[in-house]
Formats: sequence, C-alpha cells, structure tokens
Amino acid sequence: MTDLLTRDEYKALAARLALPTNAFIDGGYRPAQSGKTFATFNPATGETLAEIAACGTEDVDFAVQKARESFEDGRWSRLPPSDRKDILIRFAKLIARNRRELAVMESLDSGKTIYDCETVDVPETVHCLKWHAEAIDKIYDQVAPASDDHIAMIVREPVGVVGLVLPWNFPLLMLAWKIGPALAAGCSVIVKPAEETSLTALRVAELATEAGVPRGVFNVVPGSGPDVGEPLGRHMDVDMISFTGSTETGRRFLRYAADSNLKEVVLEMGGKNPSVVLKDVENLDRVAAHVVNGAFWNMGENCSASSRLIVEEEIKDALLERILAHAREWTLGDPLDPEHRVGALVSSAHFGKVCSYLETGATVLMGGKTHGGAFVEPTILEASARSTIAREEIFGPVLSVLTVKGFDEAIALANDTDYGLAASIFTGNARKALRGARAIRAGTVTVNCFGEGDITTPFGGFKQSGFGGRDNSLAAHDQYTQIKTIWLNLSDDGDEAIG
Repeated sequence: MTDLLTRDEYKALAARLALPTNAFIDGGYRPAQSGKTFATFNPATGETLAEIAACGTEDVDFAVQKARESFEDGRWSRLPPSDRKDILIRFAKLIARNRRELAVMESLDSGKTIYDCETVDVPETVHCLKWHAEAIDKIYDQVAPASDDHIAMIVREPVGVVGLVLPWNFPLLMLAWKIGPALAAGCSVIVKPAEETSLTALRVAELATEAGVPRGVFNVVPGSGPDVGEPLGRHMDVDMISFTGSTETGRRFLRYAADSNLKEVVLEMGGKNPSVVLKDVENLDRVAAHVVNGAFWNMGENCSASSRLIVEEEIKDALLERILAHAREWTLGDPLDPEHRVGALVSSAHFGKVCSYLETGATVLMGGKTHGGAFVEPTILEASARSTIAREEIFGPVLSVLTVKGFDEAIALANDTDYGLAASIFTGNARKALRGARAIRAGTVTVNCFGEGDITTPFGGFKQSGFGGRDNSLAAHDQYTQIKTIWLNLSDDGDEAIG
C-alpha cells in the first residue's frame, strides 16, 4: 500500500474512535446480564481503552438460543446461495470502507503495528470474506454411481450453531478465517474473542448486520475463558467449536466436547517452526530476509513464526551476518508510527513470559533487551537442540539458531518437536527441496521462502499443532458442513428389501 497516513494522522484518528463496549447478540449491542465489565488496555501505553461487557454463562445461553432460532427458521441457513453470497460481498465491502477505523482499533487493542494492520490484516480480512462468499454458489454436491433403479445424492448441509474462539495475535484476520467459511456454509455463529482483543470483533458484527446478515446469525460474546469459553465449549446446543490458540487450551475444548454432546471440534494450535537452510542455497541475502520476516513479523506472536533456524555449519557465519543486517532494519516503537515494524507485546503477562526466555543464559547474538514493560527487541540466540528456547513456543520476537552437519541431521532436528504447523526449507537443489518438504512433518512447508500459502491452500498442523480440520481453501468449508446421503429408490417394486 502507498497510502499510509503519518503517525500524527493515525493518532488523531485514534482519538476520535468510538469503541464498542457491549456484547453483540441477536442483531444489537447489549450489556452483560450481570452488569459486569472488564478493562481492555492499549499494551503499548498501558492506558485503559474501554470497559467491555464481561459476559457469563447466562449471556452464552442467550446467544446460543438466538443463534439456534436463526438457524432453525432458515433465515440464513436456507437462504438461496446467491443471496448469501451477495450479503457477504456487501459485508466485505463495508469492512474495506471502514478499513482505517478497523486498522487503528486493531493496533490500539493488540499492540500490532499500524503498518501490518493496514497492509496485511485488514486487506487480507476483506479478501478472505470475498473469496469464501464467491465460493458459495460454486461448490457442487454429488451424485454417486448407483444402479438404474436408484439415485444416490451426497449433499452438504451446514453443521448448525458454531462457537468460534479467537486468539489475540490476529484478532481480525482469524475472525475472517472462521466466519468466512462458517457463514458461507449457512451456519449461525457465536464468536468468543480473546479477552485482550475484543474490539474489532464487536465492530465487525455491527458491520455484518448493516450488510444484511440477519439478526441472531452473527453474535459476539466477550469475556474470559472460564466465563464464556468453557460454557460455550460445554453447551449442549452448540454443534461445533472452532478454536485457534494454545495447545493447552485446545485440549480443554476436546474435554468439554467429550463431557457434553460430542460436538465437532477443530483446533489450530501452537508451533515451533523450523527454517532449514542448506549449504547449497543460492542467495544468502534473500534467505536472510525471509528468515527475519518469519521470525519477527507480528513481534513473533504468530503460531507459524519461524522461531528455529537450522543451518548447515559451513554457511552459518555468512548467513548470520546477513540476518543481523536485515534484523537491524526492523525498528521497534510506537505501533501507530508506520515507520515501525515491531510493536508492543499484547499484555504485561505475555511480556513477562517472553522475558523469562531471555534469562536462560543462552548466548545473545542480537537484541535481548526490553523497553517500557511492553517492547522486546528482535532477539537472536545461539541454542542447543535440547534447550528450552529451542523446544518451547516462546511466541515473541526470539529466533534460536541451531547448527547441523548435513541434510539428514537438519530434517531430523526439524521434526524433533511436539508441533507440526509450518516449516521452510532453503536449498538450491530441487531434489533436496522435494525430499525435505516431504519428510518434514508439518501442515505447510514452504520452499525458498517464508509463508503460509494463501486463501486457496489449507492451513493447519500435524501432531499437537492441529486437530480435526483446516482453515482456508475449500477445506475450510468442509469443516462447517455435514455430509448427508439421500438414497432414492426408483424401482417399481414397492416391496424392495431394505438392509
């Protein structure tokens, strides 16, 4: 984008924002039934932005009731596909029209840089919604091969009432990743935003209603995990949960489902993702730029962050020299200054967690310093394969460097993790690239770049990084639908045996 504003212009816009504070249920804002609120903070300054409705079980029950009513009466679920498509495209256009407001709101609430919010999060949110909207009337059901006396139809139906539990690292974009296919499929949804970052989900729900999404179809219930997330996960009238967040919390949702109605559960969880750099790679400077972007984009608060650099020893020093040069270009500071690439960590609690990893005694190659109780410099640490910093998900701007002697050792080390979300391999040898990509146990493997694919490619993980489905692509639509077989008997024999 070339139309970024100045820091002062973003500050002026921030001062004028009207922030949403209440839950959005059944087509309108309403306070928590208890009357309780919780504060949401600007992590960069510590200022209180707003007091948000602190919802509880009774609010979840009400939202589920309204979502169920909207689903069962067909106001959305049985709307003609082309009509749902038109409404969702209108919805995406409204988000685009309000993109500055949403970008600033997102930056204030999460500590993300306005540069990323303007150039990545908001445009990708719009693109995601448009893509899923366009898919609505282009996904066909099937007719299975059967005898001349029968027709076997295989049809998709929306799964029903869906709970969507969001993370705090990409509040707006992860909202789009979930509501795009869920609404496209015809489901009614209850969104539980992260307690740290509720603002944009609440505002987007209002825009959805303005676009024509019927009341009760898109609900947002803010609050804590125990007060909102657990009641949603245990609710007997919720048909499915889609969760993005930590592996520990993901396990809880599996238990909630087992203890209640065996609702479907889709989990996208953590990662300790490797960047494997082999000695035959062709352009170390280009590799360094990708490694730095993968490690420090969004302050490393990214489940697919490239937090482990696995490099062959013959090129280690030359690569690190270039990585350090690129990393110095990632300036840290006020998230509303578009010149800054590294903003604040999302909360004081998370800041403390990340800082604890800087005190492990590892050799610091760059960074390692903190500022203002909210900012952590891009940090590069020398690590051993069994060290804590090389094995645990830090979720901050910290890159661990590990050295190997060859291809086989690199792949083995890449797979030596409980996670399997994403990975990158850099090599000038096509055979090694394909062998490595096949051998690494991860849901997405990129070759000679950092990335996650795009909206057309499934995103999710192996092992403890994922469970039950995939975000993005047509695979995302699958997880919000159920498959039904309709068997038609065309024979003249009314007494045909059954069974």
